[in-house]
Amino acid sequence: PPRCVCASNILSCSRAALSSVPAPLPRFTSVLDLSHNNISRLRADWAAGRLAHLHALLLAHNGLAFVSTEAFGHVPHLRHLDLSSNRLRALEENLFSDLPELEVLLLYNNEISAVDRSAFDNLSRLRKLYLGRNHIARFPLELLRDGSRPPQLSLLDLSSNRLRSLPAAELQALPAWLRDRLYVHGNPLGCDCPLYRLVARGRHRRLSAVLDFQEELRCQLPAAPGRAPVAVLELGSPELLNCSEAREAVLEAYLGDSVTLGCDSRLRAAHGRHWVTPGGDRVPEEGGNGSAAVLANGSLQLRALRPEDGGTYACRVSGPAFNETLYVELLVHNFTLHGPHDGLNTAYTTLVGCILSVVLVLIY
Repeated sequence: PPRCVCASNILSCSRAALSSVPAPLPRFTSVLDLSHNNISRLRADWAAGRLAHLHALLLAHNGLAFVSTEAFGHVPHLRHLDLSSNRLRALEENLFSDLPELEVLLLYNNEISAVDRSAFDNLSRLRKLYLGRNHIARFPLELLRDGSRPPQLSLLDLSSNRLRSLPAAELQALPAWLRDRLYVHGNPLGCDCPLYRLVARGRHRRLSAVLDFQEELRCQLPAAPGRAPVAVLELGSPELLNCSEAREAVLEAYLGDSVTLGCDSRLRAAHGRHWVTPGGDRVPEEGGNGSAAVLANGSLQLRALRPEDGGTYACRVSGPAFNETLYVELLVHNFTLHGPHDGLNTAYTTLVGCILSVVLVLIY
C-alpha cells in the first residue's frame, strides 16, 4: 500500500499519517506495523481478506478508542497484539475470543476502567498480559482463578492503576510462576499486614517484581478524621503497620514425612478455627481431607508429604471481637537431601563419584 514499506513478509506503515488501515494488504504479511498513526477505530472489516500468516499486529500510539468484537476474526493465528498507548476505556465481552493462539497482549497506557469477565476467554496460550497504566480500580480476580485463568499465563502487569486493595489470600494460592511475576507497584494500595507479608515474602525471595520497583511499592495508612490518607514511602516497614509480629511461620520438611502445623493464636476466647490449604480448600474439621487432618488442639497434621503439599497454609481464628489469620509456609524438599531417610546421601555419592573418576583416569 502507499506510504508503507514492505521488507520480505514484514509490512511497516508506521508514522504514515493513516486514519484507517490501508487496503489491500498482502496476504503473505506476517508482521504488520501500524503504530504511530491516527487510526481511532478498528472495525470488523479492517482486513479485506483473511490474513492467515499474520502473527504480529502493532497498533500502538493511534488514539484508538473503539475495537469491534469481530475485529480479529480475519487473523486467527495472531500471537502478538500491541494495543498500547491508545484511548481504550473498556474491554468488551469476548473481545479477544477469536485469538486462540495469542501469546502476548499489550494494553498498557490506555484509559481502561472496565474489564468484562469474558474478555480473555479462549486465550489458552496467553503467556504475558500487560494492563499497566490504566484506570482499573477492581482487581480482576477472575483472571487468576482456576477454570477461567489462561493456563499458560506467567506474567500479569497491573502496575500504575487505581487498585486500593489486593486479595492476598487468593494471590498466595496462585501457581508460583505467576505469583512471582505479578506487578502491582504504582497503585494507591491501603496498608495492612497481609499486603506487608506479601511484599516481604517477595523481597526475601528477591523477586524482580518487588526489588526492581520497591520505591513505587507504596501504601496509604487509614485517614484520620478530617485528614487525607498518608502515603508510606516503603510498604514493607513493619513499624508503620504494627506488623513487626507478623503471624507467619516457615516450616521445612521432606517427601514422605509427617508434619504438624501449629495454630497458636493470640485470641484467648476463640469461638472457632479452620485451616485453608494453598489451593484455597478448607480442611474439614471431622475426618480430615485425605492426608490432612485437624487435631483436637487446632493444629493441622499432614501425612506422607507430596510435592504438591508445599505452599502457604492459613489458620483462621474467630473471636468475640475480631478475627485473626495465621500463615504457615511449608517447604517440601526432595528426600535425597534428608539424612535420616534410607538411601545414599548426596554428598557421599558425589565423593564416591569423584574417587571413581580419578581411579579410571589413572588406569587409562
